[in-house]
Amino acid sequence: MSAQQRLAAITGHINSTATSNQSSGLEKILEKNPDDIVITCSVRTPLTKARKGGLKDTPTDELLIHVLNALKAKSAIDPNLVEDVCVGNVLQPNPGYVARSAVLAAGFPVSTAASIASRFCSSGLLSIQTIASSIAIGAIDVGIAVGCESMSTNPDKPPDNLSDRVVNHPVAKDNLQPMGWTSENVARDFHVTREQQDKYAVMSQNRAEYAQKQGWSADEIAPVTTQWIDPKTKEKKTITVDKDDGIRPGTTYEGLSKIRVAFPQWGPTTTGGNASQVTDGAAALLMMKRSTAEKIGQKIIGKYVKSTVVGLEPRIMGIGPVLAIPKILEKTGLRYDEVDLFEINEAFASMVSQPTP
Repeated sequence: MSAQQRLAAITGHINSTATSNQSSGLEKILEKNPDDIVITCSVRTPLTKARKGGLKDTPTDELLIHVLNALKAKSAIDPNLVEDVCVGNVLQPNPGYVARSAVLAAGFPVSTAASIASRFCSSGLLSIQTIASSIAIGAIDVGIAVGCESMSTNPDKPPDNLSDRVVNHPVAKDNLQPMGWTSENVARDFHVTREQQDKYAVMSQNRAEYAQKQGWSADEIAPVTTQWIDPKTKEKKTITVDKDDGIRPGTTYEGLSKIRVAFPQWGPTTTGGNASQVTDGAAALLMMKRSTAEKIGQKIIGKYVKSTVVGLEPRIMGIGPVLAIPKILEKTGLRYDEVDLFEINEAFASMVSQPTP
C-alpha cells in the first residue's frame, strides 16, 4: 500500500468515526440537496454611530440603494432574475414606499417586488426567513433579504396614541418600556452586576478590535460615498465611509468602570460602555435554491437551514435567545456540542453576561 493509499485509509477511518458521533440532525444539515435554500452573496455597509458617525446624514433610501447596488456588483446577478426584495426595518416611516422606490432606483426592473419585515431588532433576520420561505414554497426562485436602519434620521420611540386597553394591561404596557429599562430589569431579575457587564464589554470590544485589525470583515463591507454635514461648521462634505466606527480600540475594564450610569432612573448597571451603540447601516443577502445557483453559476457561500421564533415578557425581552436556542436545536435535531458558534445580539451586556448564582 502506497503512502497516499495509507493516508486515504486513515482519513476514511477518521471521517467514519466523526460521522458516527454526529446526530441525525447534523447529518441532515450537512447534506447537499437541489432544494436546499442557499446564500450566494452577502454584503453590507459599514456600521456607524447614529447621530455622530459617517452615515448620520444618509437616509434609509440611500442606504438601501447603496447596499442593493453593491450586492448586484459583487454577485454579478442579472437583476431581472430577482423576484422579491424583503427589507427588515423598524423605524422608517412609510417603509413600503421607501423600500419599493429604492429597489427601482437601484436598477431592478419593475417586475422585482418589494416588501417590509418588521420585528424590532430581529427584522433583518425576519427578512431572511421571509425570502427563504417564499423560495421553499415556490413563490419565487431568487430573492434578496435586507436589513437596514437609519437611527440618525428616524427617532426610536414608542407610539403615544395607544388605547387604554394597552396602557392599562399588566403585560402589554411593558412593551412600551425603552430598551435601557429592559436591560436593567434583566440585570435585577437575574442578578447581573455592573462589574460582570463591564468585563463582558471589554472582551467584546477587544475581540472586535482584533477582528478589525486583522481585516476579517473587510471583504464584506462595501464602502459608502455619501454626503456628511460637519456638526460644528454645518458644512456639507462628500466623504467615503469604509469601516465600522463603533469599535473602541484599547478598551479596558478600568476605563469602562469610570463611565456614568446611562439610565439611573431605572437601575445602576447599564452604561454607554457596556451597551451597544445606536447604529446606521444596511446589509443584504442573495438567496435561491442550490439547483438555481448551480444553473446560473452563482457561488454558494452558505445554506439556510431553519428559523424559529418565540415570545416572552416584554420587560425582559433581551433574554429571548435563552428560549429560542433550545427551540431551534430541537427543531433541527442538533445538539449543543455540534454548534461551533452561537452569535447572540449584544444589545446590552446584561443580557449575555453570566448571572450571579
